[in-house]
Amino acid sequence: MTATKFESVRANLNEAKKRLIHQLAELGSEESGELRGDVVFGESFADAAAATAERTEVLVLVETLKHQLDEVNVALARIDNGKYGICENCGREIGAARLEARPEATLCIDCKSKLAS
Repeated sequence: MTATKFESVRANLNEAKKRLIHQLAELGSEESGELRGDVVFGESFADAAAATAERTEVLVLVETLKHQLDEVNVALARIDNGKYGICENCGREIGAARLEARPEATLCIDCKSKLAS
């Protein structure tokens, strides 16, 4: 990939990062995935079951978003250290189509397929 292409990828990853941080904030979470202290899930005993269910749902969403944010941060770091587009497992180049579909990919399609089996 050319340096210009990396800048485009970096810009897209930074946009994804901003979006993920915003979504985490909307759920009452810090960027670290920790829920802020000001998040309220129900104040009475009668609300306890509903609050527990809502909190569980929010925690699952936060965990998913945090995982996606971690992947984006890793991809940005790999651009910075010159390892973007190189498979972490076999060291071969990750295909352009895979990187276009999943810019945060760290494994080539062959290695990813082997790990999924």
